[in-house]
Amino acid sequence: MAYRVVLRHGPKVDKHDADTLAAALDVLEFEARAIAGGPRRKPIDVRVRTYEPAQQVAARAELRGGRVRAGIDVRGDGSAEAWTGRIRRTPIEPRDGEDAYAALRRFVAEGQSTSVEP
Repeated sequence: MAYRVVLRHGPKVDKHDADTLAAALDVLEFEARAIAGGPRRKPIDVRVRTYEPAQQVAARAELRGGRVRAGIDVRGDGSAEAWTGRIRRTPIEPRDGEDAYAALRRFVAEGQSTSVEP
């Protein structure tokens, strides 16, 4: 089964194909960490509200394939948040000692991520 990693960073969209789930997760983590290590965003002021870098999604790395639909949001301050879902994104809570990437791997390995609702 083939997997696809779609990376959105600003107006740029990159797509990477992988033959296995493990390879796709490796590509997703490598690309997302590279962006997270880059320059930080500045606060955005829209008169009635200010969006801090931690509230901004600087990049989104999405994993697709089979019944898997999950990914990582890289925030403007360099932090990352794992999520699952197709239309509605549900955050994946990291367990003790996990970062967002480990939480995503655990969640997908447990087979809990599905793109089709029952």
